[in-house]
Amino acid sequence: MFQTRRNVSTVGSFFSNLYLIYEVTVRSVRGGHSNALVGLVLTILQSLVLVAVFLVMFLVVGVRSCPIPGEDFLIYIMAGVMLFRTHIQSVKATQGANSALAPMLLYAPMNPIVTICASAIATLYQQLLAIMIVLLIYHCAFTPVYIDKPIAALGMFLLAWFSGCCIGIVFLAITPWFPRTMAIVAQLYRRMNMIASGKMFLVNALPASVIASFDWNPLFHIIDQNKGFVFLDYNPHFTTISYPLIVSLVFLVLGMMGMFFTRQHVSASWTMGK
Repeated sequence: MFQTRRNVSTVGSFFSNLYLIYEVTVRSVRGGHSNALVGLVLTILQSLVLVAVFLVMFLVVGVRSCPIPGEDFLIYIMAGVMLFRTHIQSVKATQGANSALAPMLLYAPMNPIVTICASAIATLYQQLLAIMIVLLIYHCAFTPVYIDKPIAALGMFLLAWFSGCCIGIVFLAITPWFPRTMAIVAQLYRRMNMIASGKMFLVNALPASVIASFDWNPLFHIIDQNKGFVFLDYNPHFTTISYPLIVSLVFLVLGMMGMFFTRQHVSASWTMGK
């Protein structure tokens, strides 16, 4: 906080920020636990519980086999649920990154970019590790897992994470102006994606009126495209990869502009009496 300003080269500043991002990422991965392994185990258990909940939900409504003939039912569920969870967790993590008034940012080396990058990377690490372990357990204990295009499916996972981070940055930029309202909006967005993400059905089998109601959602396109890469016999006809990518980049630019504007006007007096 009271450091003397020194002239540092651009390269030195870059590597210093990288190390700082690493330290904050480790802190985020631990999730409040003294042992990072505990935080990772909890993330894996949460993913397993979410998959189990949707499996039971499908069974209750009478869906007992994969809508794609000849494909594994549980892999069909995970192809949507895992990307949904990754997207929602990345939105939550970036929106919850330390704001311009956070106590940690009062110390000289810290800045908002470091906290945002650390939160995003920590979420990516946790969700990717959880997916790999869940698939490994299912592959070894139950039945071999076959993914038609694993590299492309991994790309959809990264796009789900990236789009969530970009939307979270927009929420983070607006939050200092309307903190209570944005908390409600973020929660509404997460709840709405339980249905609007399209993880529970095949887009090709939906009527045009239903598709028109959901195709505004980038996650809707990402999950449907992911199913096309995971399963050999499914070819998405009504979704694209370019739409969520373009929307994510637009949200990223708007979010960074909003954060810059907010940092120029934010005041500690905003939070007084709240």
